[in-house]
Amino acid sequence: MRLRAAVVLLAVAAAPQIRYFRHERPVLVAADHAGQTCVALDAATFAHAAAGLADLRLYRAENGNETETPYTIYEPAPVTAQPKEIAPLNLGKHGGTTTFEAEMPAGRYSDVDLDVTAKNFIATVAVTGSRTETGSEGTELGIFTIFDLTGQKLGRSMVLHLPESDFRYLYFGITGPVKPGDVQGLSVERVSTQQRFVAVTAPNPTATAPNGIVQKGRETQATFTVPAHVPVDRVEIVPGAQPVNFSRDVKVTATGRVTQGAGEAALPVRISSAGTLLRVHGVHDGRRIDEEDLAVETTNADFAAPDSVWTVTIENGDDAPLDLKSLRLEMAVRKLCFDAAVGAAYTLYYGDAALATPQYDYATLFTPDKNAAEATLAPEKANPLYVARPDTRPFTDRYPWLLWVALVLVVALLGAVALRTAKETAPPR
Repeated sequence: MRLRAAVVLLAVAAAPQIRYFRHERPVLVAADHAGQTCVALDAATFAHAAAGLADLRLYRAENGNETETPYTIYEPAPVTAQPKEIAPLNLGKHGGTTTFEAEMPAGRYSDVDLDVTAKNFIATVAVTGSRTETGSEGTELGIFTIFDLTGQKLGRSMVLHLPESDFRYLYFGITGPVKPGDVQGLSVERVSTQQRFVAVTAPNPTATAPNGIVQKGRETQATFTVPAHVPVDRVEIVPGAQPVNFSRDVKVTATGRVTQGAGEAALPVRISSAGTLLRVHGVHDGRRIDEEDLAVETTNADFAAPDSVWTVTIENGDDAPLDLKSLRLEMAVRKLCFDAAVGAAYTLYYGDAALATPQYDYATLFTPDKNAAEATLAPEKANPLYVARPDTRPFTDRYPWLLWVALVLVVALLGAVALRTAKETAPPR
């Protein structure tokens, strides 16, 4: 407990100083720009920084002085949990069309995922949006195809790829073998800006598979080693041109160690997630279908050292393995945003585990600017001024083994004294 308390106290009390950072990266900003500026962080930054980027510090160099600069970490379109289910309203049948309405949440959204229980069918869905209640004229958003081709081993898709919208009400008309009782509801994917992803790592190569993709019976498998603290948000897979149509289940597992708290040992953790690779192009039952879903979202965890091991398994069943052009782990783009000054030079420092997450007013009051300038990170290099931070813990916490040595010496001394006393007081024979 004393050791843990000392570590926590050290983390709280430590102040950032450039000489205590192991790594530095210049931030390349346009010399004539002033105002909000953002730079995308890559996997190397996460790998060499503390958990949660707690030790990340930005310094501005101007007139020979370096000053700590407030910043915030911004996700343009953060990966969210499962979307909220929306119940259908006024569900019924009009002629040969199943119709219903939905009251949408405030804000902008894109894809809508219908919860339809029908099996082995193809249907079309006409969608209209309106800002007022039922009965008013609306804006046609398009006609979309939904299908369940599990009987043909081609999977199912209930996603309507709407244009980015913010209508308060949506009206649906489903033409095809879908009854009102088959419609359970819908969920919506919110959007703010287009989400971007960057590569984390490629599969580990082997002696027989230089690209790291191996065949094991009916499974295609790839194993990855991910550095500590690097987020993994999805698996991105690029198949070859053949086969044109396929549906394959995918399982993603990751094993590593996570730290529960300061001074506590890292515990082994195993997480898993699953999804389906889908590509369907062509005419089925007289309707044209063009649907692709070639990425699988993953359950993330902040793994501590040693490096975590990720395994991606594609289940081929009785079909031939897919001809994969690439398979990699990716993370959603996180940006570091700050206000730049004209003519100033900026450097990002990290690699000081004693620091806690900074608390800036800039982060609390931050509002993203769609016209923010884009900066870039120069390659990482060692900080030439680096020195190890002095250990300010009490002497007994830095050298706990000395307590045991002292205890053994005291016990030995007391034993020797007791033995000598016993001999001196023993009666003569």
